[in-house]
Amino acid sequence: MIGILGGTFDPVHYGHLRVALEVKDLFDLDELRLIPSATPPHRSQPAASAPMRSDMLTLAVTHQPGLRVDVRELARPGASYMVDTLQSLRQDFPDQPLLLFIGTDAFNHLTRWHRWQNLFDYAHLVVMTRPGVSIQQNDDFFNDKLAGDKQELAQTIAGKLFFQPVTQLDISATAIRRMIAEKQNPGFLLPDAVIEYIKQNRLYGSEEPVT
Repeated sequence: MIGILGGTFDPVHYGHLRVALEVKDLFDLDELRLIPSATPPHRSQPAASAPMRSDMLTLAVTHQPGLRVDVRELARPGASYMVDTLQSLRQDFPDQPLLLFIGTDAFNHLTRWHRWQNLFDYAHLVVMTRPGVSIQQNDDFFNDKLAGDKQELAQTIAGKLFFQPVTQLDISATAIRRMIAEKQNPGFLLPDAVIEYIKQNRLYGSEEPVT
């Protein structure tokens, strides 16, 4: 099975990486593809450029077997719609189950996504849940797609919905950017290699090296 985890990764931090590593193991994935969004359609544009966010993501997963950066959205013009990305991945992996991992907040707003129903044509959706966050989507469309266990996801290539509790660290990319702009040390929130890249490229208002 191939996992997909998209995001702006602006910058990538340990909250992203912990979840990526955890779901890779929980679902015994052959690989998990982290896909930086070039032009996210549902939020403001990232502070760092798409190539720079991709560079930081690559630095972050260099020594993590099974985690792979996929830059296909960077090469595609226009808004980075996930349904187009999944369609492209399905062409690359016609016979393997694809698992799209999204957070609870994203799932609660899923019906606002472009061609959201077609997501299930190309992949299973796995909603990563955490304590204290409620699930708001509850209708026949989703109920009919619920999988009883993880094994069901391996038996078909797409079309199922599954909820998986994960360890979600309370780390915010917005807070990290603010911290860097205010010349505070973001150590232990993101990999040292990423911090060094931010320094070297003076990202997020780091006009002076972060110490």
